[in-house]
Amino acid sequence: MQRLIDAFYNSVRAFRKLAASEKAFQQELMLLVLALPLGWFVSTSWRGYALLIGAVLLLIMVEVLNTGIEAACDAFSREFNVDIQLAKDCGSLAVLISVVIVAGVWGIAIIERITGLPI
Repeated sequence: MQRLIDAFYNSVRAFRKLAASEKAFQQELMLLVLALPLGWFVSTSWRGYALLIGAVLLLIMVEVLNTGIEAACDAFSREFNVDIQLAKDCGSLAVLISVVIVAGVWGIAIIERITGLPI
């Protein structure tokens, strides 16, 4: 049980640090704040709502992992290294893919809501 309590405190510490200093994380938190009520009006079911919010949470999770990769790389070396550049670029690509997923899920939900046809 102590391990779970420690993990929770570590997570809260990371959340606070990212919320205070990382612009991308702050923007994605604002997106979540907007998505929570907006998703209610866009979705046509509870499952749809869960999918819309889950997509945004996925984006936030990938951003957190990307930030962790960048922090680990910077702790190792701040000098240019082709392998470090690849690690950071891959993290950035993962965020981009997550953005595409969010846009696709929300786009389909909006089209479904406007047309009234299940897609």
